[in-house]
Amino acid sequence: MISRFSDTKEQLARVIRDAFRAAFEEGLLPSAEPAPFVVEVPGDTAHGDFAANAAMVNARAMHMAPRKIAEILTERFQFGELPVLKTEIAGPGFINFYLKPEWFSSLLDEVLEKGESFGRSDYGRHEKVMVEFVSANPTGPMHMGNARGGAIGDCLASALEWSGHDVTREFYVNDAGNQINKFGASLEVRYLQHFEGEDKHPLPEDCYQGLDIVDHAEAFAAEYGDRYLTASSEERQKALVDFALPKNIANLERDLGKYRITYDVWFRESRLHAENKVLGACEKLKADGWAYEKEGALWYNNIKMMKKKAEEAGKPLTEEEIAELKDDVLVRANGVPTYFAADIAYHYNKFAERHFDRVINVWGADHHGHVARLKGAMDAIGLDGDKLDIVLMQLVRLMKDGQPYRMSKRSGRAVTLTDLLDDVPIDAARFFFNMREPNATFDFDLDLAVQQSSDNPVYYVQYAHARICSVLKLVAAEGRATVSPLEADKSLLSSPEERELIRKLAQLPDEIVTAAAAYDPARLTRYVLDVATLYHKFYQTCRVLSEDEALCSARAALCRATASVLENTLGMLKISAPEVM
Repeated sequence: MISRFSDTKEQLARVIRDAFRAAFEEGLLPSAEPAPFVVEVPGDTAHGDFAANAAMVNARAMHMAPRKIAEILTERFQFGELPVLKTEIAGPGFINFYLKPEWFSSLLDEVLEKGESFGRSDYGRHEKVMVEFVSANPTGPMHMGNARGGAIGDCLASALEWSGHDVTREFYVNDAGNQINKFGASLEVRYLQHFEGEDKHPLPEDCYQGLDIVDHAEAFAAEYGDRYLTASSEERQKALVDFALPKNIANLERDLGKYRITYDVWFRESRLHAENKVLGACEKLKADGWAYEKEGALWYNNIKMMKKKAEEAGKPLTEEEIAELKDDVLVRANGVPTYFAADIAYHYNKFAERHFDRVINVWGADHHGHVARLKGAMDAIGLDGDKLDIVLMQLVRLMKDGQPYRMSKRSGRAVTLTDLLDDVPIDAARFFFNMREPNATFDFDLDLAVQQSSDNPVYYVQYAHARICSVLKLVAAEGRATVSPLEADKSLLSSPEERELIRKLAQLPDEIVTAAAAYDPARLTRYVLDVATLYHKFYQTCRVLSEDEALCSARAALCRATASVLENTLGMLKISAPEVM
């Protein structure tokens, strides 16, 4: 299943390759495989509906001026049934293609015919993909990094779904290990303080400092009283964790649900430990020669793996590079596995036990040093580390009144996801967090996010949809559109504004595929902003409620198609498309 826009682009590329072959056979160009070239929509569509750089990228290898190559190629183009009106050679050798009016009509018909499914493709061929994102520490509330990661991960998963992948959204609950021990110790101190005061039980610096810990301890004390004052520390901490942790996990699920994120799987780290999968993975690494014992601990041989991968890539590591590497502890001398060991077991479960073809993790940029180690560990344990992809996400900075905004009104500490959603519409939050590619730092303007003006990008897009709905209601009330959108005479849509809008609408399937392939859902917010801009331009230039009923019907059809594209794209982002604003 390929869109008409993509099909035209591919056929034009085939015409160019055939022209190269014909020129080779005639001895006009050197007989060689042409260098890869692109066929794309030019920046200025006055220069054509498509442009190709085929002559430019082959000039050096063929020892010929690109314009001369372009002339040879264009003389040998055989378009067959392709609706090409003309070709031109521009500048130093770009080849521009102009399409016939019926091509634009066919693009618009496709959008109207497919409606709410327009944009979907089978590009992914049902590849089984997991997207794991947020996976916030369950010992406290979610912060801004989690908010951005949630929007990016969820929208990336949508792009993968729409482009034909079998997608699972997963949250990894870190309910075991050091952070849970620290959680228990922190709760214990606050519980003891409730009855015996802070002087007797000062809070250690390495404990969690948040007011949420105090709230949990107070709630526990209200329910159980001083029953656990005389209990052992181990028993007391376990009771406190068993009381507070489920509430935190439920709060995570609630807050993410409010943020319009629903996971297919909530996978608990404790399950891996209970099923002995963590120590099992460590033993497998040891048996295969990728782990060794030293000073009573078990170590992963990261240096050995990094040297092996570098040699396989033909770029052996220098002594300086080797000196910067280090091996990693898998099991401490006290017999307790590290987080890295659990992570290896978790990813082994993803690939070897649940059989995902590809796994995508959305991580904060502070985890960049962990990427190569984990991918290498997948190779070491008998899997393919290249099937594990990590999307590193940079920090987000909240801005208010032109200044960084850090403090929560509720706790006096860092702003949480809950704080943000109290102040900013969910539509704006999801849109804003996807306005930049994940690896770019981002300033979130709190003032702009709540503005109801064209300066606010999500408002600008939603207003385009509401404007279309208003126009279509008016057209229906006036009885001007006398035929259905599919029956309208689209050949009447001949102005530059109409054709530019149609061309942009037709690119939605390509944009979704590119966003999925590049792990960059920000492409979709940029795309939908472009659609809104072109619609507003069309609206200002071309009167829809025309006295000419055939033209009115055609322009109403274009409005309906634009509404479908806006609805589909915003729907992927889980952002509303209001009919009235």
